Amino acid sequence: MAQKGVDLDQETFSCSICLDLLKDPVTIPCGHSYCMKCIQGFWDEEEKIPSCPQCRKTFIPRPVLEKNTMLADLVDQLKKTELQAAPADLCYAGPEDVVCDVCTGRKLKAIKSCLICLASYCEKHLQPHLDAAPFKKHKLVEPSKNLQENICSRHDEVMKMFCRTDKKCICYLCSVEEHKGHDTVSAAAERTERQRELEESQQQIQQRIQDREKEVKLLQQEVEAINHSADQTVKDSEKIFTEMIRLIQKRSCDVKKQIRSQQQTEVSRVKDLQEELEQEITELKRRDAELKQLSLTEDHSQFLLNYPSLPPLSESTHSSSINVRPLRYFEDVTAAVSELRDKLQDILREKRRNISLTVTHVDVLLPEPEPKSRADFLQYSCQITVDPNTAHRHLLLSKENRKVTLMKKHQPFFRNPDRFTKRFQVLSRESLSGRCYWEVEWIDFVCVAVTYKNISRSINESGFGLNDKSWSLDCSPNRFSFYHNNIKTSILTPVSSRVGVYLDHRAGVLSFYSVSESMTLLHRVQTTFTQTLHAGLEFGFVGDTAECVNSNSS
Repeated sequence: MAQKGVDLDQETFSCSICLDLLKDPVTIPCGHSYCMKCIQGFWDEEEKIPSCPQCRKTFIPRPVLEKNTMLADLVDQLKKTELQAAPADLCYAGPEDVVCDVCTGRKLKAIKSCLICLASYCEKHLQPHLDAAPFKKHKLVEPSKNLQENICSRHDEVMKMFCRTDKKCICYLCSVEEHKGHDTVSAAAERTERQRELEESQQQIQQRIQDREKEVKLLQQEVEAINHSADQTVKDSEKIFTEMIRLIQKRSCDVKKQIRSQQQTEVSRVKDLQEELEQEITELKRRDAELKQLSLTEDHSQFLLNYPSLPPLSESTHSSSINVRPLRYFEDVTAAVSELRDKLQDILREKRRNISLTVTHVDVLLPEPEPKSRADFLQYSCQITVDPNTAHRHLLLSKENRKVTLMKKHQPFFRNPDRFTKRFQVLSRESLSGRCYWEVEWIDFVCVAVTYKNISRSINESGFGLNDKSWSLDCSPNRFSFYHNNIKTSILTPVSSRVGVYLDHRAGVLSFYSVSESMTLLHRVQTTFTQTLHAGLEFGFVGDTAECVNSNSS
């Protein structure tokens, strides 16, 4: 009873405008009391004559408000009593909270709402729903301010039905009146179905999030790979160009030394010849002086006596070997170096264009989704022919090198280092990169493979799928099996005589499909291909046949 008295006092001393205990209470002429700010605000918003919010009595002129001190003292005493009586953890409702519909006076915060009662309850007033049997079937949810939206505005009934025709919630009376003949179900049943769709959508969204996060991670790895590759390429290019410059400088130094050496040799030869000529000139001048002196002798007897003692003039050994040439001694070297410069410029110009094109064609793309239908795969169709230079000598090639059969006798092939000698295998002439798709029709026992070209040719381990350089789908009348690095993966699926191979070299995807009326995935590989690839075929018994068919044919 004491608690009821407190509840009564709270309601008595509450402002009917803010529904809280009075603050600075004032009493207007009609006798009703309000918070001073509340009634002033109410009157300030009124465009007409001031009136009482409860009894609507009007006042002319607007009353002057004074604080009711006695009422204020009573409110203070009530607050003190309430603080002593209320539990320490009592939670009053704030402006944004859902209030308890049962509390009077200052309302507590609701902790649950009932979809049957269409009311919200605090912990105290919720207790009957938890204890009393009649309330056990009521549906309790988190506190909601929108409970009245569950009431049919026409029949004032809870809307427990859903009209699928009009896509709206209705009450039971609506379902038998204006919605009669419509596709109606219980709201719970509709919720169950929509919940299932919602969960499927959530799964799809979560899967897409995972896919996008994976793609973001791949892009990040791509960025790191691009940066690392660019940095390494710049470093390697600088090293190569430095070596080229060093080679040119060395060649320049060698040419310089060679020119100086030849210069010294030629100058020394010329100077030696010059010295000989100068000595000859000196001797000739001496002889000339003797002859001159003899010619001036007046005594005939003396002249004739000395004349025989003069030796005859010897013939010069140099006059005929000395040729005066234009001053073009090392111009041929300059011309040769100029020619080398011009050739180097041409090479650098051409290579620069190739390097620029190579740099320009560096691209960053996310792996494209794998095709689904055969028509989608055929967009990447490529024609495969086998290379006779790689075929084992027991393999017969026909149909313009698209069909291969294992024969008992040797075939007339020339010797070739690329030819397989231990296994009945052959490679495609075409190298495979980018995205491509091809199909193989097979009979009996055939391996349809993809491999690097540098796979061994002359050991047993060169068999497709028995090493880390090849991936092989073994086809037999009873089963399919996949091999890589000598690890076998059995494939439990019906056998078909046509196999499709899809390759996305850049994305590192290799897929084998059984081709019939539909495409059935047999095995998919996700890896990183480090070289261009070639298609391969391997055979087990005489008569085994495989043909790389035109993928666009049925």
